[in-house]
Amino acid sequence: MALPNIQTLADCADFSKTVEPFIPQLLDLPQQVYQAISSPQALGNLYLSTNPLISAFAFSLVLAPVFLVASEINKNYSQVDRFWSILPTAFNAHYVIWAHMVDLPTHRLDSLLAFSTIWTARLTYNYWRKGGYSIGSEDYRWEILQKKYIGPVLFFVFNVIFISLAQSILLFSITMPTYILLLTSKFMGGNMLPLDIAFSQGLTGVVLLAAIADQQQWNFQTAKHQYRETAKIPSNVRDQFTPEDLDRGFLTKGMWAYSRHPNFAAEQSTWVGLYIWSCYVTKSPYNWTGFGAVAYLILFQASTWFTELITGKKYPEYSEYQKKVGMFVPGPFSLLSGGFNAQAAAKIKEQKSQ
Repeated sequence: MALPNIQTLADCADFSKTVEPFIPQLLDLPQQVYQAISSPQALGNLYLSTNPLISAFAFSLVLAPVFLVASEINKNYSQVDRFWSILPTAFNAHYVIWAHMVDLPTHRLDSLLAFSTIWTARLTYNYWRKGGYSIGSEDYRWEILQKKYIGPVLFFVFNVIFISLAQSILLFSITMPTYILLLTSKFMGGNMLPLDIAFSQGLTGVVLLAAIADQQQWNFQTAKHQYRETAKIPSNVRDQFTPEDLDRGFLTKGMWAYSRHPNFAAEQSTWVGLYIWSCYVTKSPYNWTGFGAVAYLILFQASTWFTELITGKKYPEYSEYQKKVGMFVPGPFSLLSGGFNAQAAAKIKEQKSQ
C-alpha cells in the first residue's frame, strides 16, 4: 500500500494517518532497492508501491553523503548550492509523475509544477550568470566562517550536519505540502477551485518579483564593477545610478529602497505560500508540513544575518541603511518616505555629527 486510507480532506493533513504508517517502508527501502537493482521493471514496481513522501525523503538522505564526499574531495563547500534551485522542483516533479502513474487527478499538481519550474528557471539562471556553476566557484561565506570563526575541525562537523545533511533534507521538506496536495487529489475530481488558480498564479507572481529584484541587483553590480575599472558610469545605466551610488558599494534603489533583501523575501514567500496552499485545501489552520517552511525561514534569518555582518564591515554606510530599511519586510520608514534615500540619509547623519 503506497497511499494512506483517508476519508476526509482533514485526514490528508493528519501526520498519524499519512506518514506514520509508512515509516517502516523507509527502513526496508535500502534492502528492497538492492534486491530490485538489476531489474528496471522491479524498480518501477518498487517506485509505485512506495509511499511518494517516503521515497522523496529517502532520496534526500542519499544525496547527503554525495554532497559531503564531493565537498571534502574538492574542498569546495558549495555542492548543495549548485542543486539548490533544482532539487525542490525535482521533488515536486516526483510527486506529479507518481500521481500521473497511479491515475490520480493532477490538475492542481500540474499547475504547482508549472510555477515550481519557473522558480527553478529564475534561480538557476541567476546563479549561473553570477558564475555559480564555474569550476572552483564557492560561496564566499564558507571560507570566512571556516577561517575566522570556527576553524577546520568544527567546520567539518558543520559540513556533515548542516551543509550536506540538513540542507538536503530542507530542500525536500519545503516541498512536503505537495504531498498533501497529492492526497487531496482523490477529493477534488477533475476541477481546480478558483483559489487554487489564485495560489498558482500568486506564487508565480512572487517568483517574478524575485526576478525583478535579481535584475536590479545585477544591473547595479555590473555597473559598479565597470565604474571601478573605467571611472565612468556605463551609458545604459546613467539614468539609474550616480557616482555616489556606485561608490557606496551596495544597492539602495528600486525594490532595494524598501527591503534590504527583496529577492530573499520573495524566496521565502514562495515556499510559505505553498504551505498555506496545503492548509487552505485541507481546511486546516496549520499542518505538520509547516516544519519545512519554518526551517526555511530560520535558515534565511541566520544566513542573512551572517551576510550582513560581513557586508557591514565592508561598507561603512550600510549600518545607516539597516536602520532605515527592513531586512525582508518593508518598514514604516521606507513605506512612509517612499523608500530609502541615501543622499538624504547622509545629510541627516552629517547634521547629527556637527
